Amino acid sequence: MGARIAVVIVLSTLFSYLHMFRMLRTEALERLERHVVERTTREEAIFLLAQDNHAAFNRALEERIRSLSQEEVDARFERLFARLPDGSIRNRPESFDGTRQVGLFVPRGVPMDGWMRRRLVAGYEVLSQYGPAFRVRFKSTFITLPEQPGLIYWPERPTYSQDAPADASVASAEYFLGSLPENNPQRETRWTSVYQERISSKWLTTVTTPLDMDGRYVAAISHDILLEELMARTLGDHLPSAYNVLFSEDGEIIAHPKVDLKRPPGQSNAEAQQVHLRGILERMKTQGPGQGAFALPEYGEYVAVSRMRGTGWFFATIQPEHVVTQAALRAARIVLLLGVLSLIIELALMYWVLRQQITRPLSGITQATARIAAGEFKVELDIQRQDELGQLARAFRVMADRIQHREEELRMANEGLEQRVEERTRELKDVHQQLVQTARRTGMAEIATNVLHNVGNVLNSVYTASQVAKERVMKMRVEHVTRVATMLQDRQSDLATFLQEERGRHLLPFLDKLGENLVDERREVVSLLEDVGRHAEHIGEIVKVQQDYARQPRMQEPVLLEQLVEDSLRINSAGLSRHQVKIERQLESLPQVLTDKHKLLMILVNLISNARYAMDHVPANERLLRIKLERATHDRVRIELHDNGMGIAPEMRTRIFQFGFTTRAEGHGFGLHSSALAAQELGGTLMCHSDGPGKGATFTLEIPYQPAQAGA
Repeated sequence: MGARIAVVIVLSTLFSYLHMFRMLRTEALERLERHVVERTTREEAIFLLAQDNHAAFNRALEERIRSLSQEEVDARFERLFARLPDGSIRNRPESFDGTRQVGLFVPRGVPMDGWMRRRLVAGYEVLSQYGPAFRVRFKSTFITLPEQPGLIYWPERPTYSQDAPADASVASAEYFLGSLPENNPQRETRWTSVYQERISSKWLTTVTTPLDMDGRYVAAISHDILLEELMARTLGDHLPSAYNVLFSEDGEIIAHPKVDLKRPPGQSNAEAQQVHLRGILERMKTQGPGQGAFALPEYGEYVAVSRMRGTGWFFATIQPEHVVTQAALRAARIVLLLGVLSLIIELALMYWVLRQQITRPLSGITQATARIAAGEFKVELDIQRQDELGQLARAFRVMADRIQHREEELRMANEGLEQRVEERTRELKDVHQQLVQTARRTGMAEIATNVLHNVGNVLNSVYTASQVAKERVMKMRVEHVTRVATMLQDRQSDLATFLQEERGRHLLPFLDKLGENLVDERREVVSLLEDVGRHAEHIGEIVKVQQDYARQPRMQEPVLLEQLVEDSLRINSAGLSRHQVKIERQLESLPQVLTDKHKLLMILVNLISNARYAMDHVPANERLLRIKLERATHDRVRIELHDNGMGIAPEMRTRIFQFGFTTRAEGHGFGLHSSALAAQELGGTLMCHSDGPGKGATFTLEIPYQPAQAGA
C-alpha cells in the first residue's frame, strides 16, 4: 500500500511538473512574443520614416523637374557649378560651404546635356530644402542619377564632393545597383547590407528609392542610417536571462551579443552563430505565418521572432529553456516533498491500525492453519467479532469441520481406489499390446505401399520398353531374306548369269542395305532389352531399399550425380516421350559423391513422374521439364526440377508431403511422402515452391556434398 501511494505521489508530482512546465512555457512564449512585437514596432520606426521621407521627396523632385524652364536651369547651373581642371564638374569653390549647401560631383568623362542639367538643378534645390530637415534623424541624404552624377547633403563631411577623385565611380555600389530597373523591376525601396563607414568606423545601412518619370529612370534618393544606437539597444535592452539578435532574411548577423562584427573572420564564433540563425530561419519557415514564438529543442531555447517593416530584417529574442524548466522543477520539488511527508504520516497511521486490528487476528488464523495442516482440527478462534476478520474466523471454523469430514471420506475412498487402479493397469497393458501390433501392421502396410508405388513406376518403363522392343522385332524385314533365298534357289542353275542381269545386279546392294537395317534394328532391340534389364535391377534395388527401412541404413557408394539424373530420365523416358515432354538440362559436372544411389534414384524417378502427370493439361508443344544440378554451398548439392504444369495452390504446399494426400484421381498419396522421408534419411531436404495454380511448380532436393575421395 505504501508503494502504491508512493507511485501516486510520483505520478502527481510528474503531472504537476508537466502542467506547470506547459503553463510556464506558454507564459514564456507569450511574454517573448509581446516583447518582440513591442521592440520591433519601436525599432522599425526610423526605417518607415525613411520610406515616408523618400515618397515625399520624390514627389517634390518630380514636380520641380517638370516646372523648371531651360533658361532657369542653365542660369542656375552656371552660377552654382563649374568644370574643374581635372575634368570633373563640382560646386564652385569660391561660393561653396558644405555645412549648409548641397555638394555636386559629376565624374570625368560623363557627357553633360540639358536633361541632366535639369535633373541636377532640380535635385540641388529640393535637397537644399529637405536635407536640413532630414538631418535631424539621418546621417546624410544624397541623390544619384543613373549616369552616376550625384548630389549629397552631409554636414559632417562638407568637403566630400570636393575631395572625391575625378574618376570616382559608384557603378559597383550596392545602393546604386539596387536602383537600376533590371535589378529592381518593382521600383521599390531597397536596403543595403550593413557596412562599416571607413572614416568614422560606424555601422551604417543605406536606403534607396528610385524615381521614374513617364517610364524612364531619372534619379534615386538615398539615406545613410546609423545603426549604432539600434545595435546598442538590441544588445543591452533585453528580458532577464534572455538576449536579442538582429539579422537579415538571408542570415546575415547585424547585432548579436556573442559575435563581434569588428573582428576579422576566423577570430570569433560567427560561423557557429550563423548555423544557429539558419536553424531559426528554417524553423520559421516550418512554423508558418502568424507564429511569432516557438521552441528550438536542438539548442534548448525558446525563440520569438518578428519581421521589421521597411528593411525586412528580423528582431529575435532568445531565452534558454532551463529558465522555464528550473521554475517548474522547483514547484514540482515542493509537491514531491509535501507528498513524501504525507506518505510518512499515512504509513505510520496504517502501521498502527494494521498491527492492532489485522496483524494479531491474522496471526491467530495462521497458527490455526498450521495445526490443521498437522492434522489437529480442534482450533480456537475469535468468532465473536462482527467485522470481516470475524467472518473469516467463522468461515475458517466451518472449513476445518468440513476438512475433517472430507479426510474421513477420502480415507475410505482410498482403500477402494487402490483396487480399481490395479484393474485399470491390467486393462492398459492389454490395450498397449494391441496398439503395438496395430502399429506393426501399419508400418508393414506403409512399406508395402511404398514398394508397390515405386515398383509400379519402374514397371511402367519396363512395359513400355518391352512393347517398343516387340514393335521393333515385328517391324524387322526378315521376310525379305526369305524372298532373296527363294529367288537365288530358283536361279541356282544359272546364278552367274542372273547376277549379271538387271534384277541380279540390284540384289547385292539390296542385301547390303537389308543387312545394315537388320543390324540397326538388332542394336535398338538390344538397347531396349538392356533398359529392361536395368529397370528389373532397379525393381530389385527398390525392394532392397524398402527392406532396409526395417533394417540398418544402406551403405553409401560413389555416385556421379550427373549420370544418376540421366538414369532417372532414362527410366521415365518412355512416359516422357509418350507425353511429348521436352527436357532442358543444366547439369554441372561434379566429382563422385558418397550417397545412397538407389534411394536418391527413387526420389528423382518419383519427382519426374509427378512432373509428367502435372503437365497433362498443358498443350503438347509447350510441355517443358527443366532439371538443374549445381553446388548450393560448399557442403550441399542442389537438384531442381521445374515444370510448367498445373502448379500448386498456396494452401496445398504444406500438405503435399503428407501421407495419403493426392490430387490425382488414380493417385494414392505415397510418392512425395516417401520421397521426403528418403531425403531426410540422406541427410537432406525436399522442398516445393509454386507461384499458384497454372504457373508450374519447382521441387528442390538438397543433399550433403561428400566427395568420394574425402569420404574414403
